[in-house]
Amino acid sequence: MRDRRLTPASLAVAVASAVFTAGAGCGGDAYDPLATAAARAGHPGNPEASIPPMCYATTAGGANGCWTCHTTGIGPNTLADHDLQREYSFSDAARRNPWTHLLEDLSAAAARTSDAEILEYIREDNYAPLRKALAARPDYPGYVPDLDLEAGFDDEGFARDGSGFRAVRYKPFPGSFWPTNGSAGDVFLRLPAAFREDASGAPSREVYKLNLALLEAAIASPSPLPRAGEARPAEAPAGREVEPVSEVLAGFDLDGDGAIAASVTRIRRLPARYAGGAAGVPVRAWIYPRGTELLHSVRYLDPDRPALLAARMKELRYARKVDEPDDWAIARAYEREAEEKEEGRPPFHAGAPEVGLRNAFGWQIQAFIEDERGRLRLQTAEEHRACMGCHGAVGVTVDHTFSLARKVPGAAGWRHQDLRGMPDVPQAGHAEPEVLTYLRRARGADDYRGNAEMLARFFPGGALDEAEVRRGAPGGDRDLAYLVAPSRERALLLDKAYRALVRAQRFEAGRDVVLGPAAGILRVVEGESTGLAEAERVYLDGRAHLAW
Repeated sequence: MRDRRLTPASLAVAVASAVFTAGAGCGGDAYDPLATAAARAGHPGNPEASIPPMCYATTAGGANGCWTCHTTGIGPNTLADHDLQREYSFSDAARRNPWTHLLEDLSAAAARTSDAEILEYIREDNYAPLRKALAARPDYPGYVPDLDLEAGFDDEGFARDGSGFRAVRYKPFPGSFWPTNGSAGDVFLRLPAAFREDASGAPSREVYKLNLALLEAAIASPSPLPRAGEARPAEAPAGREVEPVSEVLAGFDLDGDGAIAASVTRIRRLPARYAGGAAGVPVRAWIYPRGTELLHSVRYLDPDRPALLAARMKELRYARKVDEPDDWAIARAYEREAEEKEEGRPPFHAGAPEVGLRNAFGWQIQAFIEDERGRLRLQTAEEHRACMGCHGAVGVTVDHTFSLARKVPGAAGWRHQDLRGMPDVPQAGHAEPEVLTYLRRARGADDYRGNAEMLARFFPGGALDEAEVRRGAPGGDRDLAYLVAPSRERALLLDKAYRALVRAQRFEAGRDVVLGPAAGILRVVEGESTGLAEAERVYLDGRAHLAW
């Protein structure tokens, strides 16, 4: 792998166009994954593209899907943005809904594609050709995908290619991110080389597993765990279940039992620093260390694959923690964001498509999306801005991310994404299962209440069948896959509808699909109030963390 570190100097590097030949599954003719972004350079587009389409959902009858994101922040995330449940707090430029694809009927376009055709399409690999094309571009300063998906993962979720990536199995965020609403996804995590080495600099899987367990405990614990040097609480915290790791390597009593053991599976106390080659890096609750990388693919739905993940990607998203601001800097960044909003200024993100955009909290994000032939291409500046809304100033996030905070605890969460066998556990601080809570509050299975299949299954006669939903909760006879996976017919229809969007290449009008025009979405935001405060349906308890 070439060193592709994202530096401020990289921002000035221009994209030189060149022609390359795609590999199998991408048409076999000229393929330049950078051409579209280069052609659209200098086109400002929608300055408010970071406002996601879900924020234009109607709240008729007290339907509230907003609570999942807009809530009271925790820890270093001091943002309390639950007022966004109460009002459409948009600038004048954002009041007309730009996500017009959700207002269109794509059924006719989808009908022109047969089942056999769409299955052939989604089973083609468009990831390997992207890797090949970008690896041949010495002038390209951004991320070159270096995870070999074809080589796969071992029994512990580590990439067999030696890249250092590890698969994360996590509970999808509720609503639009469920497979029944259009896409499946997976996530891979990598820590810097020092975290993968012992104190002498030699590669060590055991040290890496320990550091990943420390990160898991720091990020995914609903309450901050006490650190070395801090007074022990009167009652020992439940802590975080992790895969077996060595307290001897940590040099620290992780489970708080007063002894140093060769193997423990629960972390109740955090050391001051990581282990091995990363012994100089502080462990911070709900903060990733500098150099952390997250790779996330958004895929078509393959109804014949148990985990629903098709070979073809809709998008490939990459995030790198290039800076680690302290708590003061994080708080100041939230203040600046609030000031900009009060002054009516759209969000500003440093960077460019060729290296990604950077948020105010140290994350640099870069993404690829399909071109009209289904080949992955670099997203334009406007398309990148659409990624920044969920990974910027949002109350629910944990260091502006979602997946690791929602990881299945311990060894079961270090493998490729699969919803089968995963229970519908509650959010942290909740008593009821998360899917059930969402369906109650949103009064549907998506923000627009347009998922007819889920409405028929779980809202027979218009009333929520709570007993049926509870079958996927802990102790029930089903699982999360039963609750949020689409039927074969729906999966293929969603695939076909999205393929129509790809052919049109108008992602500035949206990249989410619904089957038929969304009725529960505003074309223009006329007033301020959502009506949820008047209906007494504002909730301050949304959490990314889960009560496993």
